[in-house]
Amino acid sequence: MTRILYVGTLNPGGTCRQRMVTLRTLGHEVMGIDTVPGKVHERRSTFAWRVRNRLIGAIDESRANERLLRVPQSFEPGVVWFDKPLTIEPKTVQTLQARWPAAIFLAYSGDDMFNPRNQSWQWRESLPLYHLHVSTKTFNIPELLAAGARDAFFVGKGFAPEIHHPHVVTPELARAFGGDVGFVGWPEKAREQSMRYLAANGVPVRVWGPWPRWKSAPNLRVEGRPLWDHDYAKALSSFRINLGFLRRVNRDQMTTRSVEVPACGGFLLAERTDEHMEMFRDGVEAVFFDNDRDLLDKVRYYLAHEDERAAIARAGLLRCLSSGYANEHRLTQILDDALAKRTGTLQTAAA
Repeated sequence: MTRILYVGTLNPGGTCRQRMVTLRTLGHEVMGIDTVPGKVHERRSTFAWRVRNRLIGAIDESRANERLLRVPQSFEPGVVWFDKPLTIEPKTVQTLQARWPAAIFLAYSGDDMFNPRNQSWQWRESLPLYHLHVSTKTFNIPELLAAGARDAFFVGKGFAPEIHHPHVVTPELARAFGGDVGFVGWPEKAREQSMRYLAANGVPVRVWGPWPRWKSAPNLRVEGRPLWDHDYAKALSSFRINLGFLRRVNRDQMTTRSVEVPACGGFLLAERTDEHMEMFRDGVEAVFFDNDRDLLDKVRYYLAHEDERAAIARAGLLRCLSSGYANEHRLTQILDDALAKRTGTLQTAAA
């Protein structure tokens, strides 16, 4: 058991909170510090906040730095885990490192940290202070090291089994959340173009996420709101085909959706990448497409071949379970590596 001080955006439904819950489930003692609590999190969804953040940068609106410095010295964590610490200042990290010299300070991110939108002056100046950076982006590992990181570790995307699991799809559930083809995620131009292409060719598509509802069109039903936790999982279970779009701005090779869809028993039809091909066998555990024409052809084929589609969805779920894609395995990998490296560093220093 490890005592962990866990720092991040702990809003319900977020993957950051899911990781914290998993660490507790694994038996670790975890104290959480929410960097974006309550009203602060609500403001972040507004257009005005996004514009201000783009112009000014990350601001510690919740005084997370002050609250961190008030954590008693007697807590003595073995690991201080920062989840995408955009507002944590270098002087805070240094003060806590002096307070707990035996602790390992770890910075985790599921985003591309070399996309300028995912950076802040606080993160850039603190980068060399963390003992270990953990990234779900393979290409970020050499970039982190070149930027001055002491060490960097790659881990694949994970899912939370207590949330991401198959649901029995009743007609009521399908009406509430599902449909023939669906996408759950954030707006991006390339995604919209692909879905409009499907809709223009007669394929009904339903979209969940913070998309403006006025973007709805014939065969394109935009719900205009995100789904969280169990409602999100119900949607992934309820769509006959789940679209697995990547984010160009994040240089994605995979997303959390890549594992959450099959973990919910859903059929994943995703953009072809090397990492996707390593995670799932194409045409066996998931299906991958190369362009909009290929996407349309495969949507039509699998809507017309229900048994084959269902078999692939079942195989995708089994792959998630057998290959250790769940958070329990991913986080154990991180802690085992982090603690082993820190133990070696301390032993070397003592010698």
